[in-house]
Amino acid sequence: MKQSRIVCALLILFQFISVKTNAQYQSELSSKPFLTLKGSVDRKSFQTYLEVPFAIPDNVKRMTVYFTYNRNQRTTIDLGILDPEKFRGWSGGTRDSFTISDQDATPGYLAGALPAGQWKLLLGIPNIKENVKANYEAKIYIDTDYKITEFYDRPINTKPGWYRGDFHMHSGNSDGKCKAQSGLDAPCPVFKVVEAAANKSLDFIALTDHNTNSHAEALRELQPYFNQILLVPGREITTFYGHSNVFGLTDFLDFRTLKPSYSESKKWMDIVNQAGGIVSINHAGVPSGENCMGCGWQINDIPKNVISTVEILNGGSMNMSLEGKIQGWDLWHKLLNEGQHITAIGGSDDHRSSENSATIDNIGRPTTVIFMKELSVNALLAGLKSGKAFVDVEGTPDRFIDVFAANTSEKIEMGSTLKAKIADLITISIIVKGAQNGKVELVVNGKVENQFTKNIPTNEANVEINYKIDKNNTHIYAKVYDDKNNLILVSNPVYFEK
Repeated sequence: MKQSRIVCALLILFQFISVKTNAQYQSELSSKPFLTLKGSVDRKSFQTYLEVPFAIPDNVKRMTVYFTYNRNQRTTIDLGILDPEKFRGWSGGTRDSFTISDQDATPGYLAGALPAGQWKLLLGIPNIKENVKANYEAKIYIDTDYKITEFYDRPINTKPGWYRGDFHMHSGNSDGKCKAQSGLDAPCPVFKVVEAAANKSLDFIALTDHNTNSHAEALRELQPYFNQILLVPGREITTFYGHSNVFGLTDFLDFRTLKPSYSESKKWMDIVNQAGGIVSINHAGVPSGENCMGCGWQINDIPKNVISTVEILNGGSMNMSLEGKIQGWDLWHKLLNEGQHITAIGGSDDHRSSENSATIDNIGRPTTVIFMKELSVNALLAGLKSGKAFVDVEGTPDRFIDVFAANTSEKIEMGSTLKAKIADLITISIIVKGAQNGKVELVVNGKVENQFTKNIPTNEANVEINYKIDKNNTHIYAKVYDDKNNLILVSNPVYFEK
């Protein structure tokens, strides 16, 4: 009996903490609720169910409900919901918030279309004492347009800093495999993929199954359990003319691209960009053919500011080449030389959930490292767009690079733009860790400037290189090699504007 009382007390404490956290989160929401429903229950409601009606309009893509009530004297209100046609979910006293969308839903609730008309909150009252009145409030938020999806109702980590992760991997929702109990290959559950990434001590991953968004449901379920690694909405848009990862959305995107043109691909690219997401080109240099249908990037008429990132290093191709044509360097350099600010990233393209850590294409190899204001999906997207990021080729946590550029009047950081006149002498500062006795190269407008190659004397070094701007300079980034001349780090550029 004593143990039972302790468990009940802990549950009440947990519920109190949960309400406080959600209340804090609600206060940070930028948008006002679509509806706020208020009411009360008393002893007459004991062991009954109440239906609280409300209506939503056409074309709702996502609905989130935040529910609070007075829990005095152990009053309990269980929570569920009905749509105009059927039951859509129940969480009892376990949750005080839930999300339902056409693609994914909080565990205990059913994803699917959100029909217009009268919905009903379903409230169960398992406990309320005599002479007690409990007020409740339900704040209902709806989205009728495409929107960035956060699978958690708060940041994984609220601190600004450098966060490490992997942007490309697959589960059994497409062609990801792992060993079943029998030892035979089986479609790999999302849980196993996320667990493998968590075991690598990564801060974030994007699960990018081909064309489908079915894994979003599992990610929403798993995020509260894996609450130290950010699960980023993603998928690999797989076309006959190239593969592109998209990050941030769980909505359906029409991947059926029938010719290598922007007029065909804009039907999904524009949706992603308008919602604030990221369009990223994968393994652009891989030859397309029977061995890899549509793998190489062939859509070349895309306007500026549509593509945000390019996968310069793909783990599945790193055993063949790190710096050759098969990777994404050429496309990245082409876009940079057109004047676009494109962030370089890496992705393992893992298909085996890192069963064999000796292989190159396992989760976290390569790793992309991003400076974020916090560890959340929106902060990750903002960090990518800022360009303050680098690629750690081998995914070694003790390696680091940051780049700054300065003239006599200004100093900028990686991803930013320095105003510089022709013949201005600028100082490129490269902070490097984990590359003792290696070297750093400057890459100017896509070409290595050998005269500016510098040795790295210590494990932690600040290498400074003076460079005179000429009329053609638009950007500079750095590559770092170890003492055996292996590429280990790639920065993103600093940019110049004359």
